[in-house]
Amino acid sequence: MRAATSVFLVAAALAVGTVQAGSPSAASSAAAPSVALAPQINAADFAMFDKTLSSDAFGGRKPGTVGEQRTTAWLVDQFKRMGLQPGNHGSWFQTVPADAITLLNPDVQLHITAQGKDTPFAYRTDMMVQTLQAKPLIDLKHSPVVFLGYGVDAPNWQWNDYKDVDVKGKTVIVLVNDPGFASGDPKLFQGRAMTYYGRWTYKYAEAALKGAAACFIVHTSDAAAGYPFSVLQNSGNGPQLSLPTRVDPSPRLPVAGWLTHDAATRLFAAAGFDFDQLAAAAGKRGFKPVPLNATASVTLHDKIGHIQSHNVLAMVKGSRKSDEAVVFMAHWDHLGTDPSLKGHQVYSGAIDNGTGLSMLLELADAFAHQKTPPQRSVLFFMPTLEESGLLGSQYYVAKPVFALDKTVADIAVDALPIIGRAHDMTVIGKGQSQLEDMLAGVLKSQGRVISPETTPENGFYFRSDHFNFAKAGVPAMLPSSGLDLLDGGKAAGEKAAEDYTAHRYHTPNDVFDPGWDYSGILEDTQALYDLGRKLSHVGVWPQWYGDSPFRDAREKMMAPAKPAG
Repeated sequence: MRAATSVFLVAAALAVGTVQAGSPSAASSAAAPSVALAPQINAADFAMFDKTLSSDAFGGRKPGTVGEQRTTAWLVDQFKRMGLQPGNHGSWFQTVPADAITLLNPDVQLHITAQGKDTPFAYRTDMMVQTLQAKPLIDLKHSPVVFLGYGVDAPNWQWNDYKDVDVKGKTVIVLVNDPGFASGDPKLFQGRAMTYYGRWTYKYAEAALKGAAACFIVHTSDAAAGYPFSVLQNSGNGPQLSLPTRVDPSPRLPVAGWLTHDAATRLFAAAGFDFDQLAAAAGKRGFKPVPLNATASVTLHDKIGHIQSHNVLAMVKGSRKSDEAVVFMAHWDHLGTDPSLKGHQVYSGAIDNGTGLSMLLELADAFAHQKTPPQRSVLFFMPTLEESGLLGSQYYVAKPVFALDKTVADIAVDALPIIGRAHDMTVIGKGQSQLEDMLAGVLKSQGRVISPETTPENGFYFRSDHFNFAKAGVPAMLPSSGLDLLDGGKAAGEKAAEDYTAHRYHTPNDVFDPGWDYSGILEDTQALYDLGRKLSHVGVWPQWYGDSPFRDAREKMMAPAKPAG
C-alpha cells in the first residue's frame, strides 16, 4: 500500500511543481543571508517541500484518511533519499491507536432551565460541544450548573476554585485563560503570560478529575483564548480523536464544550445573574463558586470508530552514544478537507505545519550529510494527531523509542512564519531551560538575539507537541522565527503574525505563497542545526532552570537507582 502510494506522490509532487534555484521564490531571498548555510539548507528545497505537502493532493493531511497515507509515504521517501535510517527499531512508523467520535446530531442544543423557563443554545452559533468519552449516547439531564471562575486548582499559587464545592454530576462553567491574565497582576500566576492552568486541556482534565458531568469554557475574547471562536468551529468538523482508555486511563468528561461570550451572557441572565460582573470577580482572590440555580441538559448521539494513525520517525545514528538522542519534531497532521465549504475546501496547512515539516526535512538532510557523524543519535520525529490534542507525541512519550532519561533535549517547530530576515528568533515560553542559553550563543554568532513571544497570554508553550516531553521532564523548547524584521521592525513582524491568526490560521486560506521570502527562515534553520550539533556532543546535558515547573520530573528521572536491599 505505502509503496504504491509513494509512486503516486512522486507524480503528485511533479504535478504541483517544484521551485528551482532561478525561480521567483528562490530569487526572493536574493538579499542573501549573511549567515553561512549548510549546502542542504536552501530555498529551493524548502519551497518544494512546503508546496508539495500543502497541495490538494495531500487532502489537508487528516489522520486516518488517504491524506495520511500520502503524506507519511512521501515523508519517508524524502528521508530515504537523504540517507537517513528508520527511527523506530527498523521501522519508519510508530502506530498510534485512536478512538474517533463523530457527532451524529449537529442540530444538538444545550438547554438551560432556570426560573421555570427553558433557554436553548444552538450548536456552532452559541456553543461547541462534544463528548470526551467513546460512547454512542450521552444523555445529560437537568445537571445543576455552577459558575466555577477559572476552574483552577493550583496549590503552588494558593488558588483553588474547587474549594468547598462538590461538582460531582454537575455542569461547571469556567473562563478561558487564568486569573493572572484577567487581573494583569504580575505576581498572580504569571501575570499576562498564560500558565498551563489557563489551557482548555487542563480545565477539562481537572473538571473530569473532580467528577463533573460537563464543563463549558467561555470564550470571553480572542485575546483571552488566543484565537477567534471560528477556530473552535473549524476544529470541530468531522470525527474528534482521542487515545483509547487502555493507553490513557485518566478520567474524561461526558460533555465538554465552549460558549461564546454572548451565549454566556444570555445564560447567566436567564438565571438572574450578570456574567460580566461574576467574571470580573472570578479573577480576584477570595472568589467563591456561584451555583446558578439552573440546570443543563444536552443529548449527544455519536458514532464511535477506531483508527490507527502513525508517527513518522527517522534518525541519523550516533557514532559514540547511539542510545542517547537529540529530538527534533514537527507534527505532520492538519485538518483535512471539508466538502461543505464553498470554494477551496482543503485545509492546506502551508504554515501550520508545512513550514515546520519543511524545516525538519532541511535539518535531516544537513545532519545526514555531515562529514563527521553526530556523536549521539539525532531523531527526526513527525507526530500525528497534534491537532486532536497532541496525541501522537503523548503516545510516543508513553512508549518512547529512546528512553526519556537518555533523551538530551526536544526541539519542536510549529507554524513558522515566513516573513523575511529578523534581528531575532522567538522562544515561546521563554524562561524554561538552558536550551535557551545555548540557542542565544548560536544566535550571537549570527549577530542576532532571542526574544520572548509577543503574546504570552495565548499560552503557545502548552499548545505544541514538545509540551508532552516537558511534562515528562525532558528539556523542551519551542523556537520560532523572529518578528523584529530587518525590513519594518517589530511593527511589521507583529502585524504579519496578527494577520495570519485572524485570516489564515486553521482555515482553508493557509496556502502556499510563491512570493515568500525564505531568507529569514533559512537563517533560523541554520541556527537550529548549529544548536543540534552542540547537543549531539557526548556529555552535553542542558538542564531546566531552577524555577521551571518541569525541573522536578527531570531530577526524578535522572536520579541514580538505589541499590537493592
